[in-house]
Amino acid sequence: MFKEEFIIHRNNLANLMADNSAMILFSRYSGEGREINRNFYYASGLNEFGDKLVITKFCGKVSAVLFIEPYDEYKAKWVGRGLFKEEATELSGINDVRYLNSFDSYVSMLCGSCAENIYIDFRRESINATLSEDEAFAKQITDKYPYVKVLNAHPLFASARTIKSDAEINKIKEAIHITRCGLEAIMTNLKPGMYEYQVESYFDQAIKYNGATGYAFNTIAASGENGCCLHYSKNNSQIKDGDLILFDLGASKDNYCSDISRTFPANGKFSERQKLIYNIVLGGQELMFKTMKPGLTTRDCNQVLIKYFATELKKIGLIKEDSEVSKYYFHGVSHHMGMDCHDLCDYGPLKPGCVISNEPGLYIAEEGIGIRIEDDVLITEDGCVNLSSEIIKTVEDIEKFMAEVKNNEKK
Repeated sequence: MFKEEFIIHRNNLANLMADNSAMILFSRYSGEGREINRNFYYASGLNEFGDKLVITKFCGKVSAVLFIEPYDEYKAKWVGRGLFKEEATELSGINDVRYLNSFDSYVSMLCGSCAENIYIDFRRESINATLSEDEAFAKQITDKYPYVKVLNAHPLFASARTIKSDAEINKIKEAIHITRCGLEAIMTNLKPGMYEYQVESYFDQAIKYNGATGYAFNTIAASGENGCCLHYSKNNSQIKDGDLILFDLGASKDNYCSDISRTFPANGKFSERQKLIYNIVLGGQELMFKTMKPGLTTRDCNQVLIKYFATELKKIGLIKEDSEVSKYYFHGVSHHMGMDCHDLCDYGPLKPGCVISNEPGLYIAEEGIGIRIEDDVLITEDGCVNLSSEIIKTVEDIEKFMAEVKNNEKK
């Protein structure tokens, strides 16, 4: 994305900040690991570890200062150099770029003179976790400047990131297209007798070849009864003839994710029973496309789906009472997505510009049938648009694709 996008992002955050305040962001969640803080990227457009960003709002005027590492010849030889100031400005749109050794004195000036509030992006996994860089810094502020109020920036990011810009939507579309390439590689190479991880490897190669900058999350490749485990992760079973295999996967492109689920027959043909259950799930997804719109919550949508499943499962004799749906469908139909697969959001009613998943599923463990069909959806002014419509999903289209692969192999 262009620097103008990140200028907009910073202004979005500043509009939510109290006046006479500063927001201080660190590029990683903690001193360990190599995970970029998505909120830091949202505000800066940078993927450099160790950088720091300060957004200020005084008397309604918004400005930003970026702190980066100076050039280090030794580091450059071993792991590559960081950004020069001019490069950081070009990516972020921040003209005031300084070196990290001036960060402490700048913060001291802010806290000692004009800042009434300091926003810090807190992210705590558990009460026993080691203090993150953000948390340790907040403690320093409260110890040394007790008259400055420390506030949590996370709710501001949740509000700002709920609505996606056109540029962000385009990045998600890029990730979706790459994911399509990976799924087609899976269908091209899938055969009974393979192991789940072998099929997964075709997805890995295809998305990297087509420009993915990472994975949205760890791939689920679940064959047979494994497909009835919602977050199956072993991916080490041998795929049997007649099995369905459920894939839940996604590519990441410049920190924006896709999240797609498809379920394929290992031998290229659905059995009649598999086809029946598959089309019930597909019908539920089509109902969700008609249901999802501004003003509803994802919980509202899920209740509509549960009623649909109750009706359809009673028709085929799988259940007798509506309450039995939870035996075969036990997750939500939707979550927000963007820079994270389960993206930061305000959890309020859907609004135009929200990007969410549409992922109904049925899991019949006693029959070894697990089916989930998931697409990525943009909420519009009066409904929604399927962003991943380019990825095939009907029984007929899947069987046709896999049959053509077999025919080409015979030639």
